[in-house]
Amino acid sequence: MAIALFTVLLWTPLPDAMGQAPDRTRVPKDLVQSLTKRVDLTYARYGDRQLKLDLYRPSDTKKPLPAIVCIHGGGWFKGDRSSMTNSAQVLASRGYVTVTISYRLSGEAKFPAAIRDCKASVRWLRANAEQYGIRPDSIGVVGLSAGGHLAALLTSSHGMEYLEGDGGYSDQSSVVQAGVAMGAQSDLETDRIIEQSSREDDPFYRPFLGGSFEEVPLQYAAASPRHHFDTTDPPLLFITGERDHVSTRAEPSRAHLKRLSIETGLVVLDDAPHAFLGRQRAFDACVQACDEFFSKHLKREEPKAESK
Repeated sequence: MAIALFTVLLWTPLPDAMGQAPDRTRVPKDLVQSLTKRVDLTYARYGDRQLKLDLYRPSDTKKPLPAIVCIHGGGWFKGDRSSMTNSAQVLASRGYVTVTISYRLSGEAKFPAAIRDCKASVRWLRANAEQYGIRPDSIGVVGLSAGGHLAALLTSSHGMEYLEGDGGYSDQSSVVQAGVAMGAQSDLETDRIIEQSSREDDPFYRPFLGGSFEEVPLQYAAASPRHHFDTTDPPLLFITGERDHVSTRAEPSRAHLKRLSIETGLVVLDDAPHAFLGRQRAFDACVQACDEFFSKHLKREEPKAESK
């Protein structure tokens, strides 16, 4: 039985030698140069529509590695995969194959299009595991904001045929072995979200789900990670900035996971905002927490073959 884990990591930003605030996130050139990169790989097709991803892995090893899908934010209606490049590169340097994915935004296709794309990316990784040196039994997902919501939904909604879609590789599983949701909403059926969706000018939930909660309640349920929690879920970690909305700490969701004996936890980055990946020290602390979590759940030893 999994042990419920609750951790709080407080990160305190320090001024630089000139007393300035932390600068923008930068990844060392030598780290980037240590990686093998493949860009604009097609992972899903819907008629003439192709969805792309960028892939990174350490150049100094050929052995199969765990994989991590990195999902960008933007309120489900904007943003692109490049905002997760830094995270993907640094995580790759620590012994993973990482991919940043594009997905259909709400202006192009309503829910469940985005989660179907995320699931398609996991199936693609398994279908191409041998070519790219991936351990198909060790795949994780991480995302920020809207991407964090999709990461949590991907982690919790295995077995939901409605959410699978037809992006390709239907013979492969979309199940992941661990998830990290950053700055994410994990329950779309709360009073706060219901009230926001009732506003005509709501830029998030109405466009994403096709209407207000009152109009399409089943869509809000289907899109809510917490609605899908069960005892077969893999571990799910939450990371948020101290200055982000309290809902991103996912207290009811973490309590729900604890009741199901699913390992979970909370990392709070002190004084960090919602978009904390753009701040070097918050970024570094976040990547460290992700690596520790994924190392525990994805880098376990492969089962040894039985001797004859």
